[in-house]
Amino acid sequence: MKREELVHNLKVAYARLWVRLKGGYREPEWLVAELVIPVITLSAYVFLYKMVNAPPEYAGFVIIGGTMMAFWANVLWGMSAQFYWEKEVGNLEVYLVAPISRMAILLGMAIGGFVNTVLRAVAIFIAGILIFQVPIAIYEPLTALLIFFLTIGALYALGMMFASLFMLYGREAWHTASLLQEPIQFLSGTYFPTTSQVVPYMVQLLSSLIPLTFGLDGIRKVAILGQGISDVWLNIIALVVFIVVLLPLARLALNFMENLGKKEGRLTLRWQ
Repeated sequence: MKREELVHNLKVAYARLWVRLKGGYREPEWLVAELVIPVITLSAYVFLYKMVNAPPEYAGFVIIGGTMMAFWANVLWGMSAQFYWEKEVGNLEVYLVAPISRMAILLGMAIGGFVNTVLRAVAIFIAGILIFQVPIAIYEPLTALLIFFLTIGALYALGMMFASLFMLYGREAWHTASLLQEPIQFLSGTYFPTTSQVVPYMVQLLSSLIPLTFGLDGIRKVAILGQGISDVWLNIIALVVFIVVLLPLARLALNFMENLGKKEGRLTLRWQ
């Protein structure tokens, strides 16, 4: 990529980032709902674990899982579905004729959505810690941050792949994403650990196909159980593999779906 082309695409990413940042706080009542409702959901699981006398660290698992689900929701709806919404309002054809990279647009969306989601996730995390008095044992904060950012990278790479499906199939991909939300929460172990003592082998095998599983497991080990990098190196390797594999696949999928959509005339609204 030439220097001029790189600078041009970085400007595109910044433009989409700025719009996402400004739009994230357009409706203040949405912010309140996004902070309060997840805490209520976490409360249900925490009280359930207390009722069955589960180990105290399970409450911490719930808080970590609920915090990371904010990023998964942003990947699925704030990034993957964006091209569908752009097609609905007639902006997608403008993106397609512009001499820019589609991944630059998605990169701006990802960074802007990440900043907004971090603020919400931190609020959920702090509220959960203060309300339920969950003990935190982070002895290696750099390891925790490394796993966190690798998880975010893998999730947004997966979101770029989903964006190609939303761009072409629209409502069909929308309904499929809605259908997958609960299974993803279950398989990734959002509110419980995916260990052999908790879930069967086949479920663990399916869980290993989701980057969020390795991210949650690694962050919980470091933040709740007080483990170090020597205990989570497999999680780190798995997340790096996801990023290395998903990013090129996302680029191929976007190009393929765009070319297919152009041939079949499915990238614009016919009545516009």
